Amino acid sequence: MSTDLHVTQQREAPEDRRLPRSRTVCAALGGLVAGFAALCVAELAAAAVRPEAGPVAAVGGAVIDRTPAAVKDFAVRTFGTADKLVLQLGILTLLAVFAMAVGVLALRHRRAGCVAVLVFGAAGAAAAAGRPGGGAADALPSAVGAVVAAGVLHLLAGRLIGRPAVPSPAAGETDGGAAGTFDRRGFVVAAGATAAASAGAGLLGRALRASGEAGAAASREAVVLPAPASPAPPLPRGAELDVRGLGPFTTPNKDFYRVDTALVVPRVDVARWRLRIHGEGVARPLTLSFQDLLERETVERDITLTCVSNEVGGPYTGHARWLGVRLADLLAEAGVVPPSRGGPADQLVARSVDGMTTGTPVSTVMDGRDALLAFGMNGEPLPFTHGFPVRMVVPGLYGYVSACKWLKELELTTFAAYDAYWAERGWSRRAPVKTQARIDTPRPFASPRAGTVPVAGVAWAQHRGITRVEVRVDRGPWHTARLAEAAGTDTWRQWVWEWPATPGHHTLEVRATDGTGATQTGERAGTVPDGATGWHSVVVDVP
Repeated sequence: MSTDLHVTQQREAPEDRRLPRSRTVCAALGGLVAGFAALCVAELAAAAVRPEAGPVAAVGGAVIDRTPAAVKDFAVRTFGTADKLVLQLGILTLLAVFAMAVGVLALRHRRAGCVAVLVFGAAGAAAAAGRPGGGAADALPSAVGAVVAAGVLHLLAGRLIGRPAVPSPAAGETDGGAAGTFDRRGFVVAAGATAAASAGAGLLGRALRASGEAGAAASREAVVLPAPASPAPPLPRGAELDVRGLGPFTTPNKDFYRVDTALVVPRVDVARWRLRIHGEGVARPLTLSFQDLLERETVERDITLTCVSNEVGGPYTGHARWLGVRLADLLAEAGVVPPSRGGPADQLVARSVDGMTTGTPVSTVMDGRDALLAFGMNGEPLPFTHGFPVRMVVPGLYGYVSACKWLKELELTTFAAYDAYWAERGWSRRAPVKTQARIDTPRPFASPRAGTVPVAGVAWAQHRGITRVEVRVDRGPWHTARLAEAAGTDTWRQWVWEWPATPGHHTLEVRATDGTGATQTGERAGTVPDGATGWHSVVVDVP
């Protein structure tokens, strides 16, 4: 008899161990369902506030705000323009891990699990409200999502805890341990119904958001750009070299680099857009509509832009033909006087609709260069990703101090009184673009045939221009490259050198000289705090 009982216990022991394990898995799944419900309901709530208030965008923005410059540079260098997608996927992964952990916690301590969810939601709400341009309303999506998640977690954990079970005569234990009967069917039904309802809420939120975006897209489609009163001169016939592997002189909009902090691209309806100009030394504050800008004297200019995050030889530079109004004219109309003539403000702070700020020297935008409030790019209204309806374009300065996208406000102040977004994070307040040259062909580790090999690329020194480009092989003498025709001092310049390549392993280097006669330094430096330096090099093997 005792032997039979021992055998029965041995047979039932594996089942006793499997049940708690399966219940733990279901608890983790319940946490995921609760997290999914939170995100979907928050998506719906964000549609009533603004897309940037969604928890993923808010938390992601807060992460970007607090990311050290070196880490930001690593992300841009490693992931390129996919850095925001990688960040979002990382946030979702961490949320999933947290949700599963809380689900398991709720299996033993249901109240503690729900409190953890609410605390986490409160952190998300605080992050949303504390973002640049954020407010109390931005906390709503995260708060509502957290309350819903806590309720779902409480419900699903109850299905797993269940009712007290009857002890087994054979094993002397309940079938689910001390916690009671595992209501598998009830859990599956509740989890499935919750997931379905959550998906519906999420789809509704996306539909509402898409409806708002469709309105903004329609307003952009309806924009008819005026003919420029001051058109850009035609590009010189020889501005673009016919060299295989060398890109076009003008970068198509779809290929133009994008580096910014916006996880959700703002989509602004031009009918509601306004630009406010105010601040220290502004005698006549202005508030302008989009139509007001279109009716002013418009200018068209070829300007190359460069991001300060561009490593030596990097891709974050591009050329476009911009259409807009002169920024200096608007400032003068508002009564602004540059500091060189006694004006009190030396900094122009531009604010985006998403709260981003850039600080530009007033003396620079009013020194006669073609600093623009641009609304056209390569013959069409600005794409949303590049700042529609209006952005700043200031030749000669890195974008983080001059190229505010989705512009809504210009405030005159001083550098002593205010640090803009990136200056507050340790970047230089004044950031003129540094002279750089890049080899585009041959590509790194290419294997060109021996003989004449065209080595070609671009060089830039906006607002100074490029007067000479030189190439050397294996640290030998410098050879002067042939320059394409210059399209202006605010544009990059293509170049080519015919290399008599010989078999072997070779290193090609390039350097440029700008219009002031200064040759770029070969000393390597990173992008922080005011742009990278050094000569771009490419290693090739000639068979």
